[in-house]
Amino acid sequence: MSNESTAITELQSLEQLLETAPELQDQATLDGLSDLITKAAPLIQGRRLHNIIDLLAATSDVIEMADDAMVQKLMALYEEGIGGAWAISNAMRYAAAQAARDETPPTVWQSLRRLSKDEDARRGLSMAINLAAELGRQSKAANGPIPED
Repeated sequence: MSNESTAITELQSLEQLLETAPELQDQATLDGLSDLITKAAPLIQGRRLHNIIDLLAATSDVIEMADDAMVQKLMALYEEGIGGAWAISNAMRYAAAQAARDETPPTVWQSLRRLSKDEDARRGLSMAINLAAELGRQSKAANGPIPED
């Protein structure tokens, strides 16, 4: 069957559908379809509708892959992220409030003396140093020479 005869057969099928479908006998439905086609024409002509279809397909794939374990992992990641942000925010507000209570800020030597006596401050400094060391290690690894395959 040639392309021309296939097109004629498809056109006849479309005409039969238009004549026999009760939904398409309603003038409001036809007006709505006309409006929809008018609005969709630029998307179809510019092949941008393809992108929307691809997005829908990708979304459908993600939904199909989303099993209970994946959802639980994503929920745990979200909760840990929000919990961490909340803890840092609270610590920053508390530290800012403590610093604001001081009429004059302590000298560097006073701060160092307090640091040497305060176990929590030393632990926080140790954590900051460990964080800086880890960031440095990752930076060195990321920017180091690339191994040959």
